[in-house]
Amino acid sequence: MHILGISAFYHDSAAALVTDGSIVAAIQEERLTRIKHDANFPVNAVGRCLEMGGIGPADIDYVVFYEKPFLKFERLLETYMQHAPRGLASFVKAMPVWIRQKLWIKDTLGRELEGFKGKFLFPEHHQSHAASAFYPSPFGEAAFLTLDGVGEWPTTSYGVGRDDKINILGEIRFPHSLGLLYSAFTYFTGFKVNSAEYKVMGLAPYGEPKYVDTILSELMDLKEDGSFRLNMEYFDYPVGLRMTGKKFSRLFGGPPREPESELTQREMDLARSVQEVTEEAVMRMARHVKSVTGMRDLCMAGGVALNCVANGKLLRAGLFENIWLQPASGDAGGALGAALFAWHHYLGNAKAVSSGGDLQSGSYLGPEYTDDEIRGFLDSNNVPYTELALDEIASKTATLLADENVVGWFQGPMEFGPRALGSRSILGDARSPEMQEVMNLKIKFRESFRPFAPSVLAEHMSEYFETDTPSPYMLIVSDVRQDRCLTLGEGDKGRAGLQMLKVQRSEIPAVTHVDCSARIQTVHKDTNPRYHALITEFHRKTGCPLVINTSFNVRGEPIVESPQDAYRCFMRTEMDFLVMGGFLLDKSAQPETDGDKSWMEEYELD
Repeated sequence: MHILGISAFYHDSAAALVTDGSIVAAIQEERLTRIKHDANFPVNAVGRCLEMGGIGPADIDYVVFYEKPFLKFERLLETYMQHAPRGLASFVKAMPVWIRQKLWIKDTLGRELEGFKGKFLFPEHHQSHAASAFYPSPFGEAAFLTLDGVGEWPTTSYGVGRDDKINILGEIRFPHSLGLLYSAFTYFTGFKVNSAEYKVMGLAPYGEPKYVDTILSELMDLKEDGSFRLNMEYFDYPVGLRMTGKKFSRLFGGPPREPESELTQREMDLARSVQEVTEEAVMRMARHVKSVTGMRDLCMAGGVALNCVANGKLLRAGLFENIWLQPASGDAGGALGAALFAWHHYLGNAKAVSSGGDLQSGSYLGPEYTDDEIRGFLDSNNVPYTELALDEIASKTATLLADENVVGWFQGPMEFGPRALGSRSILGDARSPEMQEVMNLKIKFRESFRPFAPSVLAEHMSEYFETDTPSPYMLIVSDVRQDRCLTLGEGDKGRAGLQMLKVQRSEIPAVTHVDCSARIQTVHKDTNPRYHALITEFHRKTGCPLVINTSFNVRGEPIVESPQDAYRCFMRTEMDFLVMGGFLLDKSAQPETDGDKSWMEEYELD
């Protein structure tokens, strides 16, 4: 039985194919169209999923859309009626696309899947999130917690997954939303909503939590059980075209920061404050979920579940024995959750339980290119390269990294979710004090404050970090071990704000944030043997079992999908080498470029 899950029309459209309960493919549309967070119907992702499954539309038994459009439209209408005539401009802007497209999903699906004769299903948005959290997890039964901006009405839900069923026990409803609170601060600090919330998280350690009390007294009434209400006098998102209103600006001493303008201490303090409030809210919710469900294990999904600092704090609290986080926690993962919801909850098929890990195959669920396909691209475009034997790839790449080169790494199936996990990655030596700045400014073309993540051999994780919990999806922040951290000099102790960037914090400075933490990816031989072999070889050569791993793209661009994408990105940046399959490309051997940077205008900054 073939089940196609689809998410679309808000942000991060995606498609996923589940066959007889196994995940065959899952792909975000942005990777194929090269439009970041592409919200259009994922016609390209659908096509590639079916291709990977070796089927056509006529073979699909169920097409499952990740939410109920009519319920979402009901929220839009009711919200406008509650505030009318305020919000007329946003209402008028939203109506045409709803009337033309979003209400008629069945018609769209029928047009795009010519030959499909099966059945359509429409679970609710948070059912799809819950399904994406529970069904791929290794647990037979578990509590789940889903947190995002908003689905139809719910913004937060919790419940229990057991065998084939998920049961939602409670929810918080729009306009009260932890995700939208965080997005409001994303907007106010000058970053792009639904795209750059992770920047706020990365900026937080540079600030002080001076606004926490203000947020909890003026903006948010947070109860002990994690339930809350927002004071909507400060927010404009229910009816306006902005996230915050004038009263919000007065509360925090002035208007929102202009995008791309200089970051001030105010933005850093705001980021730190909303991050701490978010962590406290998640902790209180988790305690309540534990108390109500009595479950030993917890699964999480929804955009807020990508907040790896909050995840790390929750893990260290020890409320649950195990926590599993859906790597594609945002709307893209809703496509996978929708398909799994149909197979298990709707059709009654039992959930598999795994003692050796989860059921998501490392989230390596996208297209893969053979060496013949890569060679065909290189030869047809007269690209100079050296072909490597299979046993040379890891050794040669490790030597390049040890010599402080920046290396593009394009191997195996593409990742599903927002993180590069060693298939579409840019790699560097974490021991280098200069590498963070070099990679931010010369490779990614992004702000200097942004931290990088370490990919560490799972078997050596606890030698460098204060945790022994696997983190294969780069969704948990841990402290660097104290014996790996460096004592600050007298001249460094007084530094504040972005001055803290100049301070070397540990033996692995390029992946150590200013608070001596790191967002860890543990690398496992069974899910990515080639990447594991590379880091093993790097460890053998250097004594260090980890490397820098950042996504293979420049700022504003989706992660690369194809050899063409990878080569284009390689040539536009100051990467030194590219290893694509069994082929090594040396930048110094490539044709000269004209240095034109006008291509950067293709990508909308976040």
